[in-house]
Parts: sequence; C-alpha cells; structure tokens
Amino acid sequence: QVQLVESGGGSVQPGGSLRLSCEVSGFTFDYHIIGWFRQAPGKEREGVSCISTSDGSTVYADSVKGRFTISRDDAKNTVFLQMNSLKPEDTGAYYCAASTLLILTMTPGDFGSWGQGTQVTVSS
Repeated sequence: QVQLVESGGGSVQPGGSLRLSCEVSGFTFDYHIIGWFRQAPGKEREGVSCISTSDGSTVYADSVKGRFTISRDDAKNTVFLQMNSLKPEDTGAYYCAASTLLILTMTPGDFGSWGQGTQVTVSS
C-alpha cells in the first residue's frame, strides 16, 4: 500500500503562484505514475498533470499547459506541482494519486491510491 499526503494549498489572487507537494510513502515499487487532479464544487474530478516515476515523462491538461509544471524529487519521495498565472477557474480541491499503470494517464479511475486533498482558491 502507498500513502500520499498533499500540502501547499492556499488562497491567492489571480496571476499568483502556488507550489503543491505530494509526499509518497509506503510500498511505492509498484506505482509508476503520480498524478495531480482537481475537483471544483459541483464538477467532476479532472486530471491536471501526471509524471512517470521511471523516466520522468509528463503530460498536462490543455487548460494548464504553459502555466503548471510537474516535477519530482526522488530523494524526498515527493512530487511537486508548480502553478503559475493562476486563474479563478483553477479553484478547487487538488489531489495527488498513484497508479500502477506503465503508461501516462489522467483518468481518475486508473489511480488506486489517493491523498486527502489540499484546497486552492484563486480570487480577487
């Protein structure tokens, strides 16, 4: 089993930045993809970005390309999501999750382990 703990959420004005962290612990050997997801009130959970733990390849949702950057620090077992130029539509609960699949995916159903989430609010 793997455990994921998110941190770094908060409230910022439009145009601001936040960096989310996802600390991964436990039996991580079988988990090859770490993803970030978000869910706004009344909306379905959507994929934001994910990264391969083996080769570092990444994928992003069109809505965040050029503004968000996913990265990993293997020594700290942590995956980061740097969010710049934040917009009000980026508001929501952000979750990280782990998948045993070997291909990059941003489908929530492909991820079996989830963190508790961290809230991001972008408002003036």
